[in-house]
Amino acid sequence: MSWRVCSTPGCPNLIETPARKCDACARAQRDRARTRGHNPYNTKGHQSFRRQVLARDPYCVCPGDSGRGGCGKHHGLCGNPSTIADHYPYERTELIDMRLNPNDPKFGRGLCKQCHDVKTGKTRPAGFNTRQ
Repeated sequence: MSWRVCSTPGCPNLIETPARKCDACARAQRDRARTRGHNPYNTKGHQSFRRQVLARDPYCVCPGDSGRGGCGKHHGLCGNPSTIADHYPYERTELIDMRLNPNDPKFGRGLCKQCHDVKTGKTRPAGFNTRQ
């Protein structure tokens, strides 16, 4: 196998041929190509995941500033009504990379929108934080 630079303009990552793009650029391209019919959050599997997680966690289980994975905006459990099924302790893309089922409820927790937005802003600003 030989090595070459990713075909995405400006990307310095080396890849093995015959691949054309590095994993990060290929994932970004798939994310940009998502349409209403191809959004993974609109699938039956994810909708089932969401229903099961919110039924199990009807109130936000964010630990606030007292634990890993908390938003840091409050002390102790939040307790507001859960409206979002958050993938935890791994992000959805990490579960896929590890070849685990992202729609398994054991990889989810119920959060309120405020806690989810702060947590996501820390881990993936604008939804596309690819820096390690």
